[in-house]
Amino acid sequence: MNSVGIDVSKGKSMVAALRPMGEVALRPTEYLHTEIELERLAYDILALGEDTRVVMEATGRYHEPVAAALHEYGIYVSVLNPILIHQSGGGSVRKVKSDKKDAIKIAKYGLDNWVELREYTPVDALRQQLKLLSRQYILYMKSVVSLKNNLISLTDKVFPGVNELFTSPEKPDGHQKWVDFVESFWHCECISLLSEKVFTERYRKWCKRKHYHFSFQKAKDIYIESLGHIVTLPKNSNTKLLITTAAKQLTAFKCQLAVLKNEMVSLAKQLPEYDTVINLYGVGDITAVQLIAEIGDVRRFPNRNALVGFAGVDPCVDQSGKHNSRSNPTTKRGSAHLRRTLFQVISAYVKQKPLSEPVYQFLCKKRSEGRHFVRKLPPFRPL
Repeated sequence: MNSVGIDVSKGKSMVAALRPMGEVALRPTEYLHTEIELERLAYDILALGEDTRVVMEATGRYHEPVAAALHEYGIYVSVLNPILIHQSGGGSVRKVKSDKKDAIKIAKYGLDNWVELREYTPVDALRQQLKLLSRQYILYMKSVVSLKNNLISLTDKVFPGVNELFTSPEKPDGHQKWVDFVESFWHCECISLLSEKVFTERYRKWCKRKHYHFSFQKAKDIYIESLGHIVTLPKNSNTKLLITTAAKQLTAFKCQLAVLKNEMVSLAKQLPEYDTVINLYGVGDITAVQLIAEIGDVRRFPNRNALVGFAGVDPCVDQSGKHNSRSNPTTKRGSAHLRRTLFQVISAYVKQKPLSEPVYQFLCKKRSEGRHFVRKLPPFRPL
């Protein structure tokens, strides 16, 4: 029985192997993450014997090439949450941190928990790409929110409330009417210094060029709203540069988000669980993709409790002696991205209040029991 511990870092790994009773089968050795070095690592592990298991921590993206390469050679690989290794203690009270000690600590954990180790299963390319696209979408969405707030802050100095003049929904390609409008009419004086007739004609041509619906009443409302403002930035080339650059940046990011969204939905539709997830209440195109991407292949969870634990929404256990707490917070030890998506879905229940939905009925039931974690829900009115 050989337990191989691999401490993975960027570009290299420290490897050590232990046998029962503390026998060292392989002294801590460093291997680079190259094709030749990983092949040498695989042969060194195979030389230890048949009853060999490799244990490593899930370290972002660094462990993936190592785990995939060893799995191709038929080696039993187990990828663990770093919290498990950290909580094991390594059998010592001394605080020592080095790659060699970590590799031995991981190998010792493999021996102590030999029966409980689960074999690593590579994620198929489709699900891996979907998860990466979903994470990139979240990252770009944060930038879009920041750029949008920045543009609104700038326009408040030259045309207060211009972002509230249009109610048109965002186009499938990411363009939004008020953003495109600000890019062309970047200052209230670009409108107020004109006559209403001249502005109406320019606005009509702009709508035709940008493929937006034109309305004489809307043109009149915009013209009236442009009058009487006290601005803090003058109408000059510097102000124009500030506003138009901010608008172009926001449009560019929105267009990229639209491309990512289309690609995500296209990939998700190829998976068998898409129809089931998209039909859930409160789940739209993006939340459906994010649920599928973050959960992955649901067949890897032996039961529903494992899925709840993976999401980190299982309650903590607080019991000692006569003390036994019955109301505890969630562990939050699972996927933060999955919890974020679940929060968005539940928010739809809270806002829409679908009394016929079992999930909302459960929330109302807990409210009626006085559960403090749902006290922010709307007042419960029994049917």
